[in-house]
Amino acid sequence: MGCLHVFDMDGTLLRSTATIELARQMGQLEAGQEIERAWGEGTISDTDFWSKLLDICKDASPADFDDAFQSSPWMDGVAETFESIRSHGEDVIVISQSPTFFVRRLELWGVNETYGSAVELGSPLENSATLMPEAKVAITQSALAARNLTADECVVYGDSSSDVELFTTFPHSVAVNPSPVLAPLAAKTYLGIDIREAHALGRQLKAASTRNQFAQGSSSS
Repeated sequence: MGCLHVFDMDGTLLRSTATIELARQMGQLEAGQEIERAWGEGTISDTDFWSKLLDICKDASPADFDDAFQSSPWMDGVAETFESIRSHGEDVIVISQSPTFFVRRLELWGVNETYGSAVELGSPLENSATLMPEAKVAITQSALAARNLTADECVVYGDSSSDVELFTTFPHSVAVNPSPVLAPLAAKTYLGIDIREAHALGRQLKAASTRNQFAQGSSSS
């Protein structure tokens, strides 16, 4: 049976945020921390947040973005986890509120598809740029439909309030170092720094579901 594995990025695959790592690369870590704090407190809008981030990155080159990505504090075993998923004939997608230009670099590590907020250096910034939590559900449902898979053939991985809709929509969920709001919604919870171990919990959920389906099929025949 096929399976789609859906990962958040910041806080799930990345033990930081794209904003912080981009600001660090550009020598403006304090500015990055400040806009993260202000956004978290609700004192700036999404559009203001992105405008300030783009200003931090205004002199960045593609090499700067590559360096920020490579030097970021990723969870252990990220690329290996993607490779394992693909080796099972399954697919992996990443859906994040971070900028698309950062998230899509995960495709170099074997991710089938990546989705992020529509924020690009040199492109007009729309008020609707932020990828909203409900969009994570719509994207996942579309990805499943494209593969002729069901919600039961999907495992979602996340850490924060932006993943609540995913966790309440899909039954197989793994919370990775979760916030208090997400933890009660998870089918499994992982605390640690190795995403391979979190993925192992996801495989357990999928295996248990397959066994249940087999048992139900046997009892009805």
